[in-house]
Amino acid sequence: MTSQAEKQIEPETAPQHESRKSTAREYLESLVVTVILALFGTTFLVQAFKIPSSSMEDTLLIGDHLMVDKVSYAPEGGWGRLLPYREIRRDHIIVFRYPLDPSTYFVKRVIGIPGDRIHLQDKHIYRNGVDLNEPFVVHKSAHMEEFRDDFPSLPSTPAYPEWANKLPDYIQNGDLVVPPGRYFVMGDNRDFSSDSRYWGFVPRENIVGNPLVIYWSFETSSDDYRRTSISDYIDKLTDVVFHFPQKTRWRRMFRLIH
Repeated sequence: MTSQAEKQIEPETAPQHESRKSTAREYLESLVVTVILALFGTTFLVQAFKIPSSSMEDTLLIGDHLMVDKVSYAPEGGWGRLLPYREIRRDHIIVFRYPLDPSTYFVKRVIGIPGDRIHLQDKHIYRNGVDLNEPFVVHKSAHMEEFRDDFPSLPSTPAYPEWANKLPDYIQNGDLVVPPGRYFVMGDNRDFSSDSRYWGFVPRENIVGNPLVIYWSFETSSDDYRRTSISDYIDKLTDVVFHFPQKTRWRRMFRLIH
């Protein structure tokens, strides 16, 4: 038969044990929710990208780290029904999956949307007959190249073969006409940019989002991004740890991207 003293112990010790279990469970649940929200955010809302090449200089520099909005350009019928959705506009900067290798991401500026007529003459872009004023564009080569600077021109030997074969189908009266569901993009560093002139249009479904802000910028080179061995990663991490204050471009931090 259980004594009165034993009966009194149970209501005192059992709740303490349950309280400890409850607290641990709450921490675990909070951690799980945080992880889920982080995964949801990076999958559907925003994503971090870094710039490995000079094609968007001087708007974006090698070593700029960006936060990219993945919601605004969500396809219609998907998140566009639940969250703010807007059309892709001329002169906006976009992040997209490279059409020739969808595992690679590119950052370029939209020059032509469906229906636009595009051509270059002496490095100047004419869109629908209007010579564009582009204060963000830089030209770092005085040398003139026919295909690059007077686009579209034939024969298109600098272009990828498949695009070179298709290019004549899109030319009307000397203009390149952007077809439905496609976008013509170029880098701001016009003389050193692998863009739509060389490999073709960007399909709408390849567009991931638009960059919002530079959250960090670190002085580095394009060669550093091409080095991908374990020892290279260790070297890059060491460089960041020991040169963070000196090589961080503090003036670019939290700069909005236009």
